[in-house]
Amino acid sequence: MSSIFDNDSQSNLTEYSVSELSGSIKRTVETAFDQVRVRGEISGYRGPHSSGHAYFSLKDDRSRIDAVIWKGTFSKLKFRPEEGMEVIATGKVTTFPGSSKYQIVIETLEPAGAGALMALIEERKRKLGAEGLFDPARKRPLPFMPKVIGVVTSPTGAVIRDILHRIADRFPVHVIVWPVKVQGEGSGEEVANAIRGFNAFEPAGAPNGAMPRPDVLIVARGGGSLEDLWSFNDEIVVRAAAESRIPLISAVGHETDWTLIDYAADVRAPTPTGAAEMAVPVKAELEAQLSTLGARLQGSTLRQMDYRRQSVRALMRALPSLDQLLALPRRRFDEAASGLGRGLELNTLNKRRSFERTAAHLRPDMLSNRIAERRQMLAERMTRAERTVERLIDRSKSRVGRADAVFASLPSRLKTQTARMRERLANLSRNADTAVRHQLTRARGDLLAQERILQSLSYKNVLKRGYAVIRDEDDRPVSAAAMVSSGSGISIEFSDGRIGAITTEGGEPPAGAKKRGVKPAEPGAPPKQGSLF
Repeated sequence: MSSIFDNDSQSNLTEYSVSELSGSIKRTVETAFDQVRVRGEISGYRGPHSSGHAYFSLKDDRSRIDAVIWKGTFSKLKFRPEEGMEVIATGKVTTFPGSSKYQIVIETLEPAGAGALMALIEERKRKLGAEGLFDPARKRPLPFMPKVIGVVTSPTGAVIRDILHRIADRFPVHVIVWPVKVQGEGSGEEVANAIRGFNAFEPAGAPNGAMPRPDVLIVARGGGSLEDLWSFNDEIVVRAAAESRIPLISAVGHETDWTLIDYAADVRAPTPTGAAEMAVPVKAELEAQLSTLGARLQGSTLRQMDYRRQSVRALMRALPSLDQLLALPRRRFDEAASGLGRGLELNTLNKRRSFERTAAHLRPDMLSNRIAERRQMLAERMTRAERTVERLIDRSKSRVGRADAVFASLPSRLKTQTARMRERLANLSRNADTAVRHQLTRARGDLLAQERILQSLSYKNVLKRGYAVIRDEDDRPVSAAAMVSSGSGISIEFSDGRIGAITTEGGEPPAGAKKRGVKPAEPGAPPKQGSLF
């Protein structure tokens, strides 16, 4: 009796499908937990998925809940989640019917108090410092007198006005302002893009440069809370500042405010106004210093000229007079002039004596002897030349005779060579005929051997042993009894010819035989003889 009542009680319950039950649970959970704030530690965070969504978990010391941040919400977060960070998440709880799980869909995310933010900053500072981004050795000095200054800040705040006013008072130079948001969603990306954008400018004087590249950069923002200055702690901003090829001054917040960009910048200024004072010198002080240095240079030049003038005068007094310098050369000149006449007389006498000695050797009899000697020598050389010419003529005549004999015997030699070539051609022709006959004989033997092989493989040799080939009306070989039906016309090929026949019985046609109009054979009928092929 108890089992009967139990069955009645179960039959009174409402029956749900699995999808209906899952949907009902989903609606109940989303209605009861429409908006919740959950405090917990991020666990299992691996960055955004390829779809742009972020999946991780929130946990405490006893429990764990899955969490998801959709792509649109993730791009609006003020800071990026990190593994192990304690946060406060605001969102709604929902279920995932496909696996009977529940999760929180996060709409806003914030660190769990200022202590968590400071811990996050310290952790990020240690990470970036380990990469060498804060190394003092990589910091560069600022240019003494920049021509162009780039400023990255908000265009509507008081910071840009203070910087421009201070630069105009001290040393007016060309200032390029890159307007960015200095707090809120996307401000970190804008600041980083501005720093990289200034670095992408062409240097001053480069062709096709729309704007000159600044000589120094100022990243500035007024004071504020830790949350207001959080954009300048973003890793993307710190890396952009460290990668900048242009010297960078960080002027974020008041003197007591410190952000991570201050460690990566080349110089940190306590205030934006202080950054402007670091960037340019005071023009009036430079002018006064130049005036002082000019006056000192002029006085030093005058004193040096007076000293040089006195030195020249002292040297002039130490030098001898003109008469003293020319006395010795004048004496030497007078002595040389007085000895010139005697030297000319002696030279003339010496020349006359030399001429007389030479004239003594120029007698007519000596000249006649020399001419006779020259004539005899010339006659001997002419005799030798005639003999040489005669020998050359005899040698050429003998050479011509030998060539004439060779040319006379040339026709007989050509006839002999032609006869030998004709005999060789006849021999080659006979050999060619013999080779062709041998080749034809060999080819004929090969052809007969192939014919014998073909005859041995031909089916007609099988027909001679008592077999026959059956063909249907389309002259196709029939290999099975089931391929013909009763009353079909067939042809039977024997070794000595063909005959026609009509079948009286047939077997079961094979698949597709009905399509060709072949009737099946009677069951139990003996099969007919078919072809071996």
